[in-house]
Amino acid sequence: MSGHKKILMADLKLLFESLGFEKVSTYIQSGNVVFGSDIESGLEAKITNAIQIKYGFIVPVLVKKASELSEIISKFPFSDEKREKSYFILLDENPAGENKSLTSGFSHSKEEFHIEGNCVYIYYSEGAGKAKMGTNFFEKKLKVTATARNYRTMTRLLALAGL
Repeated sequence: MSGHKKILMADLKLLFESLGFEKVSTYIQSGNVVFGSDIESGLEAKITNAIQIKYGFIVPVLVKKASELSEIISKFPFSDEKREKSYFILLDENPAGENKSLTSGFSHSKEEFHIEGNCVYIYYSEGAGKAKMGTNFFEKKLKVTATARNYRTMTRLLALAGL
């Protein structure tokens, strides 16, 4: 959560606890929250609603189980040397086949990507700051909601989840 829709992580943690989630922890000022819940469906709507009520704005919310993150990381398609400059663009759903096919035709000489299920694995040889194909690019082309996390953040979130 960035820019004008900023929520302090300590406040976000309290909000999640007020919703009845357990073992709530946050990771840096990034909008990443790890929590336990017996509820498996409707979490995105519940969290989006709570944020809108408390802060007066809507932000897209993606909820992934720790097992999903673990599986996504296990399918990392690039060499170990590319980990530091790689990102996982997490999608709220699997993109439609035709959108995936059309998007797969795009390329940039300094970037390499692979779409697998509800994740775009992308390597930026010059770093993400100079990226031509970022989260907004993939949201528009794949027609899904997305958020990106680097390799270090993904592994840290798994560690916070106890995996």
